[in-house]
Amino acid sequence: MTYVNGFVLAVPNGNKAAYIETAQKFWDIAKEFGALSQVECWESDVKDGHTTDFRRATKAEDGERIVFSWVTWPDKATAKAAETRMMEDPRMEEFGEMPFDGKRMVYGGFEPVVEKHA
Repeated sequence: MTYVNGFVLAVPNGNKAAYIETAQKFWDIAKEFGALSQVECWESDVKDGHTTDFRRATKAEDGERIVFSWVTWPDKATAKAAETRMMEDPRMEEFGEMPFDGKRMVYGGFEPVVEKHA
């Protein structure tokens, strides 16, 4: 089974193109360090919950959209090693200011318990 890094964040509507560009640049580096796939999803139908929801989790503000994304790795060790290598990679400096508030990003590493493919 694979290992997954998952992310939920709020991105200002006006930063959609910049976010996509950043995600595409990130993929080039992540792939080089062993990532198997990357999926970036822009909010299309995100409902407000009764107790909690994506907006509350990210403290989304008016004019922001939710992004739900994940990167898959062959295993946790590869993901952890890549994280260290990416933070030391000078290409990460080229990203400049992120098109979102990273302090409100929710992220974590996950070991799949069910994984199906058609």
